[in-house]
Amino acid sequence: MNFNQEAFQKLTAIVGENYIFTDAETLLHFGHDETEDLSFPPQVVIKPANTEEISEILKVANQYKIPTTPIGARTGLSGGALSIFGGIGLSLERLNKILEIDENNLQVIVEPAVITQVLRETVAEKGLFYPVDPSSMGSCWIGGNIAENSGGARAVKYGVTKDYVLNLEVVLPTGDVIWTGANTLKNSTGYNLTQLMVGSEGTLGVITKIVLKLIPQNKHNVLLLVPFYKAEQACEAVSAIFRAGIVPSALEFMERDAIDWTVKFLDGISVDIKPEHQAHLLIEVDGNYPEILMLEAEKILEVVEQFEIDEVLFADTEEQKNALWRMRRGVGEAVKSNSIYKEEDTVVPRYELPTLLKGIKEIGAKYGFQSVCYGHAGDGNLHVNIIKGNMTDDNWKIEVPKGIREIFALTVSLNGTLSGEHGIGLVQKNYMDIAFSKVHLELLERIKAIFDPNNILNPGKIFPDEL
Repeated sequence: MNFNQEAFQKLTAIVGENYIFTDAETLLHFGHDETEDLSFPPQVVIKPANTEEISEILKVANQYKIPTTPIGARTGLSGGALSIFGGIGLSLERLNKILEIDENNLQVIVEPAVITQVLRETVAEKGLFYPVDPSSMGSCWIGGNIAENSGGARAVKYGVTKDYVLNLEVVLPTGDVIWTGANTLKNSTGYNLTQLMVGSEGTLGVITKIVLKLIPQNKHNVLLLVPFYKAEQACEAVSAIFRAGIVPSALEFMERDAIDWTVKFLDGISVDIKPEHQAHLLIEVDGNYPEILMLEAEKILEVVEQFEIDEVLFADTEEQKNALWRMRRGVGEAVKSNSIYKEEDTVVPRYELPTLLKGIKEIGAKYGFQSVCYGHAGDGNLHVNIIKGNMTDDNWKIEVPKGIREIFALTVSLNGTLSGEHGIGLVQKNYMDIAFSKVHLELLERIKAIFDPNNILNPGKIFPDEL
């Protein structure tokens, strides 16, 4: 790296002395996200105000070959925002405006640092709906959601981030600025650079403006919590619900430990869990006609009653619904509060969920680790939290990665893949050979090289250390 005084002076001239930082406290703050206990502070943090400043910063970084890592809200779980080679930590926090809500065309234009929940609530005031709802939606940013192609509970019915992105303003690693698409619902004009950027994890460009599609807001929903005596049967019920013709707006799986830990961690959550309960499904249907929703809920009951279940809880009030969703969204934080952990983001065709869950438990027994599983079962996305607990440091460092490799191999053998919504980033990159051939990985690397010939933008992510 050639981060000399001349480069630093040029960067300072772009943003001003008040928005460039080298103090240890700021660097440490921007050196971590929510991935395990990893910390990789940049050498300098820069907080640009707009697209033009980002363009000039990247021109300098490209000239001096300075590694530059786009940094959002740092809620990621794959190490995607970690400055593993030092260099510039490019914080986008000042680009935080909702620029335009187009009610006629059901579109919104936002900057990347808009909090996902703030966007959802703002458009809801106009009767519009942005459905993507990651568990961290109260703190994560739209830009990060696009970088990782985030999903969430309602992806099963409404899709993930990519399904709502129409157009992006992007600063390339060279400093050039492009719009990737058009503000239209259809676009067959050339290669689809918009969708290439979605999920690219900050390796191809810095997203500075975002055009999103909106849909009308549904007015009603019904929420059920179904306790199962066998966790694998809860997984089996997921596919059965769809085969019965019901498409829930959310269908979440939580095994016993996930709920136990969350109830202890969060105040104000009261769920009657019997010792025999091994898993729960949280099932929501939504729409505009309550009578239709009740018919769908009754059909769901008919399906789940084919399995070994206990009494189903219907959430009668908004307060009860909010409490159940708070419980589900708090699982990750609750697990983290109990132990050092690694979170894997497996995804398989939903019919394969029982096989995946059974295999994860068998692999854990083989390598001596406990796992807590939960996730968006409706679209086959199972989060696997591997708990350090009383494991020795040697076993944690040596045995657990072997187990993770077997979990991913099982996932791919079931026609699944390594990540449903968290991305590959730093911590999963050396498992990519399980999912992709050498030819496939080399093709991805060539795409990266076209956009970023000097490999300055978020280097060291996605691609394995050795091909």
